[in-house]
Amino acid sequence: MGNIITYQDLDVWQQNRILVKMVYQHSQVFPKEEQFGLTQQIRKSAISIPSNIAEGCGRNHTKDSLQFFYIARGSIYELETQLILANDLNYLKEDSYDLLKEQIIRCKKLLNGFINYFSNQSNNEQQTTVNETLKEYGNINWN
Repeated sequence: MGNIITYQDLDVWQQNRILVKMVYQHSQVFPKEEQFGLTQQIRKSAISIPSNIAEGCGRNHTKDSLQFFYIARGSIYELETQLILANDLNYLKEDSYDLLKEQIIRCKKLLNGFINYFSNQSNNEQQTTVNETLKEYGNINWN
């Protein structure tokens, strides 16, 4: 994984960026009357995920950061529900829904692992800044 310098180097952030792009691409086919309804809500939920990861990484202490990572996790569940509803309403083709669902599963796994790592760091006695934690997170051998 190498030395992680910023949140932009994190797989969890990068994969959620991909999810946002996918959501925008696949929601273009939604009915026009949904432009200010479900389409907008789905896009806002998707954008919230990498945005909150980035904001969490900008905080000074692990406990502060965790709050934003939890918000990101809530947003991914919100997005998942909205995509299920879009599928129920036949706004998405089945193959599009399956691709989005696979990416959501990937992102949820990465985000949960990231949150678990940060939670363990915050349980340590010493205060840790997010940048110190990111550096340590980047030095873990995942094999």
